Amino acid sequence: MKNYLTYIADELKALTAIPSPTGYTKHVTDYLDKELRALGYAPYSSNKGNLAVTLGGEGNPLVLAAHVDTLGAMVRSVKANGRLKPTTLGGHQWATCDGENCTVHTRDGHVYTGVVLNTEPSAHVADETPERKEANMEILLDENVSTKEETLALGIQNGDIIALDPRTVITESGYIKSRFLDDKLSAAILLGLAKWCVEEKTALSRKVTLLFTVYEEVGHGASFIPEDTMDMISVDMGCVGDDLACTERMVSICAKDSGGPYNYELVSDLAAIARELQLDYAIDVYPHYGSDAEASLRSGHDVRHGLVGAGIYASHNYERSHMKGVENTFRLLKKYVQE
Repeated sequence: MKNYLTYIADELKALTAIPSPTGYTKHVTDYLDKELRALGYAPYSSNKGNLAVTLGGEGNPLVLAAHVDTLGAMVRSVKANGRLKPTTLGGHQWATCDGENCTVHTRDGHVYTGVVLNTEPSAHVADETPERKEANMEILLDENVSTKEETLALGIQNGDIIALDPRTVITESGYIKSRFLDDKLSAAILLGLAKWCVEEKTALSRKVTLLFTVYEEVGHGASFIPEDTMDMISVDMGCVGDDLACTERMVSICAKDSGGPYNYELVSDLAAIARELQLDYAIDVYPHYGSDAEASLRSGHDVRHGLVGAGIYASHNYERSHMKGVENTFRLLKKYVQE
């Protein structure tokens, strides 16, 4: 088990190091494709960029889905002072980004570093700090520019991608701190599952396909799934917070979110396996949440749906989880694909 957890931790660091805000995900899916092929698989892509790979097995097809698109921003316009005015990609919270380093990715392949700040960040200057909302935020480039024309001359234009630095850290005590654990932590866990299936020559109880989606943060990531899918489980972040039972050290099983209840029998099966394995787990209701599984249902797929994931605190912020939550999630998925 330890070597798979180490592999998952290493893959998490690799995945978070690849900027992939929604709409700018080819680099991260190319990385996944390379890693899966190195394990001996034959992944394939959908027209809009989702990456799928069948691990093996026959009958009663199951899809395990994680998304690799993240929150981020886009250049809305270049201001007269040469700074960039942003527009949000996904459910981005600007209040959590003030003072964060970032990169700007141009369409001709240039990458510029910068920092996200509010329009008057200096305590010794401002009478009041502006409210941290999109209209009051800007990106200062680490370039000698002070006019719109100078910034445009760098090749930066409206529609360029702005990616926040992830700042990924795994402490000696097992805590995982990073932006975009939602959902690159789950993507790393699914890579660990793929590695385990190969190395242990696992006998799968059914056809199992991994699906890595690229538009989850804007609601239509898994509107494409293999046509023969019977069951689909989103492997996404487990919520941790007020009025929820889950902690960062647990695997969370979602019974209901903003889209309604998950399949009762599937949730019950997952909980039964968690009890059998004596995992640290919780069944919870997420009040403000939507998943790839629900995107599949809305697009007309007749599937049973579920949602599990390692507990993550401070979602859509600088997030925190724990390797014990990773282990509990990994063990739950391993057992489920064998039953």
